[in-house]
Amino acid sequence: MKVVLISMPDVVPIIIHEMAVHMPGHGIACVGGNIDAEHDVYLIDLIRKRRNIRRYLTRTLTRIRPELVGLSAMAWQYDTCLKLARLIKRILPEVKIVIGGYHATLMSEEIAASPEAALIDFLIRGEGEEACRRLVNALCGKDRLEEIPSLSYKVDGTFVHNAWGGPLDLSTLKLPIRDKRRLTWGYHILNSKIELIETSRGCTRACTFCSMKHMYGRTFRTYPIERVLADLDDIYYRKKVRWVFIVDDNMVLDPQRVMTLCDAIIARRYHKLNLVVQADCISISRNEAMVEKMARAGFRSVFLGIENVSPKNLAAARKGDIVTASQEAVEICHRHGIMVIGGLIFGFPDDDEAAIVNNYQFLNTIDADAAYCQILTPYPKTEMRRQLINQGLVTNPNNLSRYSGLWANVRTRHLSPARLQYLFWYHRQKVLGWWTPSKRVRSQGKGWTSIWIYAFKPFLKLYYDHVLKKQGWHGRYECELERLARMNHFPDLEN
Repeated sequence: MKVVLISMPDVVPIIIHEMAVHMPGHGIACVGGNIDAEHDVYLIDLIRKRRNIRRYLTRTLTRIRPELVGLSAMAWQYDTCLKLARLIKRILPEVKIVIGGYHATLMSEEIAASPEAALIDFLIRGEGEEACRRLVNALCGKDRLEEIPSLSYKVDGTFVHNAWGGPLDLSTLKLPIRDKRRLTWGYHILNSKIELIETSRGCTRACTFCSMKHMYGRTFRTYPIERVLADLDDIYYRKKVRWVFIVDDNMVLDPQRVMTLCDAIIARRYHKLNLVVQADCISISRNEAMVEKMARAGFRSVFLGIENVSPKNLAAARKGDIVTASQEAVEICHRHGIMVIGGLIFGFPDDDEAAIVNNYQFLNTIDADAAYCQILTPYPKTEMRRQLINQGLVTNPNNLSRYSGLWANVRTRHLSPARLQYLFWYHRQKVLGWWTPSKRVRSQGKGWTSIWIYAFKPFLKLYYDHVLKKQGWHGRYECELERLARMNHFPDLEN
């Protein structure tokens, strides 16, 4: 069979401008890499084709003429996913469409009962490598749909949901696709090429705002060290890429394993390898020896889920009182030259304007190198969503395209959604201000940080100072909202 797997074009510029970072779709690369070799598999990352999606897909799909197209989407990307399904069915009316990823996993029952179900032939719930491999074989007559765990398929036009397949044995999975079967290219972080790698799956934490347990269960599973090194070799030697983002949900849950992996990477002597990872504050704060070894292995940046400075809000998120751990984690990372991106969430039920200011000030106090700030979002099937709905605080329960972390879909007991949205933006400008790269950041990218400091930043400050004088803060804010609204609007998919 010919199979095309497609990731969505929607982006979220939470840390940096949406054009500055384009990463490959790791999920479709993993699924594609595990389809049996007798089939022809192609990958398309539409993040690289945002301006001419219809023309590109019409030309490419007409040339390949696949029998199966797979689409992967998060909740906030699902509206675009449906538009793509309509377009693909018009281009190739006989093609079968399978949808996977977080949204298909969490909302399979709702999708199956929706009018849009007519566009979809199959759903894959949870990890997709084995289910998609067997689906392709079944469409060739070498397997049976009703025997494939985690697959949803149609009988007489109605979806049937097979039993959940459970967690996969990661040691059995093949490497993701990074060769010419990947039809799109140009993945980058600023002016450097970047690739993605995975060393583990899952997280055992119980954060109420997270939907991960519905994807993997509350498990933490690791790839064999040899498999991780083979993956790194593929990126470093064959792709000649030196920046690698580790997509693990929480890689540092097993500190001893992290140290063993770091020892193996150090022994490999990768020159100028730069690793980026996300981690929890408690594990980092309690394991400085691990952080020291991470730095020696090439870890240059870590995203820390600080979440909030309020103990009450942290308790609501079931994070525990991690304020001290957050401070210690940042200090430890800085001590070993690792850049910290601090993640904060705004808009908890009791938040007022002072709470928003306090959280931004906390980022300044701990000297985080960059900020990853979001508005509390009631993601489908999360405990936080249930709690907020029960309290009457969810103001947008249905328009999931706004569930990207940038839009206020909730109110607090003190702030309307509009006021929350505005204050979230306004105090970021006033408290955090224009970003100034630290010495740690400048040491990692002298070229692009110099361009930012001496060219882009002065120009943008002049421009926005002009806008501010002409339109005021609210006028500047409305311009920003309009830009965000346009960002993931694709006119060529509307017809």
